[in-house]
Amino acid sequence: MRFLPAALISIASLLSWVSAASAQSAETLTFATVDRPPFVFLDDNTPRGFSVDLMRAIGEDLDKEITFAPQDSFPDMLSAVEAGTVDGAIANISITASRETVMDFSQPIFESGIQILLPSEPGSLARIGGLLTREILTAIMVALGMLFGGGMLMWLFERRHQPYFDRPAKDALFPSFWWALNLVVNGGFEERMPQSRPGRFFAVILVVASLFVVSVFVATITAAVTVDALQDSVDSINDLDGRKVGSVRGSTSAQFLTTRDIRFRDFDTPHEVLAAFQDGDIDSVVFDGPILAYFATNDGRNESRLIERVYRPENYGIALPTGSPWREQIDQSLLKLREDGTYDALLEHWFGATFRR
Repeated sequence: MRFLPAALISIASLLSWVSAASAQSAETLTFATVDRPPFVFLDDNTPRGFSVDLMRAIGEDLDKEITFAPQDSFPDMLSAVEAGTVDGAIANISITASRETVMDFSQPIFESGIQILLPSEPGSLARIGGLLTREILTAIMVALGMLFGGGMLMWLFERRHQPYFDRPAKDALFPSFWWALNLVVNGGFEERMPQSRPGRFFAVILVVASLFVVSVFVATITAAVTVDALQDSVDSINDLDGRKVGSVRGSTSAQFLTTRDIRFRDFDTPHEVLAAFQDGDIDSVVFDGPILAYFATNDGRNESRLIERVYRPENYGIALPTGSPWREQIDQSLLKLREDGTYDALLEHWFGATFRR
């Protein structure tokens, strides 16, 4: 009989352990997130995207149910982690020293970096159209006016001195213009050299004046071509000076631009900055490369291009409250998913077969 209490205690302990294990197995983990295609899409009732699928795969490996708590903004998502109201957060969260002081991170889940999005390079016709500025059109009209006016003045001087100009005014308009054009471009026709003294004097003035007109015309076109080329050429972050740059408020990209003393407009979300880019309100976007690459190959196809150079490489991670008991288990699951091919399959699904990180 004296062994009965001990047996009851053992049975009770065993039942308690089984109950605790069952409760732990059925535990639900909640992760905050925010709309960041292609990492997270929140355009319907069911979150989807690379980060969402990866977190669900981790939950399956841990035998935990994963639920998501969409947030209105990126800072709200990080604040939820810092306050400990969620088990963690996942999206495109860059691992930084400042964030590490107020929260923990898993091992990196994605290699990223800051890149630059620009309008697509214009074709030949578009470039030619871009050169037809008001200044160039004005120069062309002035040159044509001088040629027509100069030709008719030569007709007035020479109409009684050589057969070429001996015709009525209405019939002399184009031949006179053609004579003036050849005089400016080729030095004139040898057999149609002015015969009258006023005609010869005026021809000399016309040739000298044409030197200045041609020089100004060529200089105007050259300046327009040079400015157009400089505006399209962005080989480094310093080339953004003078451009209308946009980024996302509070992002690592915005911090990067601030430290480089590059002026930019900040927007609340990537959607807003990309919409402003499509509307022409800004002509360049500095933000996370993968998100810009997704836009350039989908919504911004044929109207945008991504500079290949990556500025300040970054790693994305799963944000966790400081001292989270799930950090080690999540890291172990990530290693398993990399080893069994699940991680690579998710990369290929969301970023294409040619994507390599």
